[in-house]
Amino acid sequence: MAGSLFRDDGFTVPVHAMPDDLPEGPWLTRRQIEESGALNGHEICWVSDSLDLFFMQVQGSGRVRLADGRVIRLGFAGRNGQPYHSIGTELIARGVCPAAQMSMQVIRDWAAQHPEAVQSLLWCNPSYVFFREMGGIAPEQGPIGALGVSVTPLRTLAVDPLHIPMGAPVWIETAGLRRLMVAQDTGSAIKGPERADVFCGTGAEAGAQAGAMRDRGRMFALLPRAMTGL
Repeated sequence: MAGSLFRDDGFTVPVHAMPDDLPEGPWLTRRQIEESGALNGHEICWVSDSLDLFFMQVQGSGRVRLADGRVIRLGFAGRNGQPYHSIGTELIARGVCPAAQMSMQVIRDWAAQHPEAVQSLLWCNPSYVFFREMGGIAPEQGPIGALGVSVTPLRTLAVDPLHIPMGAPVWIETAGLRRLMVAQDTGSAIKGPERADVFCGTGAEAGAQAGAMRDRGRMFALLPRAMTGL
């Protein structure tokens, strides 16, 4: 997304670094952070749209292009310890659309039609993600995953490490995907043995593909016999 190192009339939404003195356990909610100004002085950069920032927080990484052409690469630095609540689930509960039709594009369309209600919708999710600048990564490489290596489009899987070990190869079968992937990342909303997120890549096409992905299917983690007890 486009952004600036300084706040101005076009870029008013801050992207925050994690405070050094952040306490362990639950901290302020998203709403409390934004209303209190508790993170003033911790801005990495500024962007123009709060929904775009929200999606970047859900994804855990992103890129901000400055007016001079430079690109700031941002990676996950931490979170406020509050539970995650899906705004898609919130819109489903409000009757905006059936669960089977919910997607990122549906959320964007709703936001465009109800700009005055976007802020209150985002506050339904008390979780808040902090970022850090990522240096030393080649432009063509993907974000850094939980294993400390760049993730690969349509080969990297984010899983719950309590159920699938990091680094394990995982065979995926859905209506749109049948391929071998690798568990290289995690996410605060990815809980349980039967949930995973596919990294689709960077850019508008990848974003559209990821935003529409809501498939049921099967996963097979391929583990050494010593780990299975067989």
